[in-house]
Amino acid sequence: MSISTSKILVPIGFSEQSMIALGQAFNLAKIRKSEVVLLSVVEEQSMMQSLFLDDKSHELKLKVNQKLKEIGVEYGEKYDVHVEALVSKGKVYSQINEVAEMISADLIVMGTDGSAGKVKKIMGSNAERVVRLAHCPVITIKGKYHSEGCENIILPLDLEKQTKEKVTYALEYARYWDATIRLVSVVLRDNQEVREKLIKNINQVKKFITDAGVRCTAELVEGKKKQTLGDFVFKYEKRFNADLIMIMTKKEELTLSNNISVTARYIINNSEIPVMSIRPKEQKHLTGSTIGF
Repeated sequence: MSISTSKILVPIGFSEQSMIALGQAFNLAKIRKSEVVLLSVVEEQSMMQSLFLDDKSHELKLKVNQKLKEIGVEYGEKYDVHVEALVSKGKVYSQINEVAEMISADLIVMGTDGSAGKVKKIMGSNAERVVRLAHCPVITIKGKYHSEGCENIILPLDLEKQTKEKVTYALEYARYWDATIRLVSVVLRDNQEVREKLIKNINQVKKFITDAGVRCTAELVEGKKKQTLGDFVFKYEKRFNADLIMIMTKKEELTLSNNISVTARYIINNSEIPVMSIRPKEQKHLTGSTIGF
């Protein structure tokens, strides 16, 4: 693999869900002209297990590596994409992020569940930890049925200063598929000041996208305090039979921490369509807007 080549890292747990994610990763790799790196993580044995049970992890790693190579050959030939296979041992989320850094991956595509047994499940807290620690975007795939292409990308907007960063990715991926970007903002009915700011923001973003030659719609949705913001996004996504949701993973005030916002967590854990999570770049100062449009 050359250092400059785009690389997609795909964690594999050999479950049905991880294989669905694999297919989506190769669809994307072919369009982006990326290489694919397959990774399986063998769970570390505890000290107690090492003392009283035979540690056959080396033998397991060999078997897993052989299986990954077989998958790599099959999918590589099918999609005409270069494939590498890696097997590591340790904590799943830690190994995924370490390998992503090592190979300079620019995208991670992973299913949100995995197989049982000694090959650690890739689900729940593992997926969330990968999302919040990865330095590249992460696409998580939970649902069973997905189209090969992408016609509609849902882009929720708020008043965070990292909006431009998310829009840049949306433009890139919309161009891959000739997709339409669907902007949506949620405002509480009794908050006129926020409404005016959101209207101005969403109109600016829509103009920026359309000026860039990409189809775009924009809508401000009325909300109630008791309703979850993620549910508004899901309702909006179903209106357009959308194929991808793009979100930022942190609140602006948490830019220098490792937390992700409640809304981001809710969307990642409950979306039936792929979710691309983008970690905002760390800012040295949180004063002044960074929006360039």
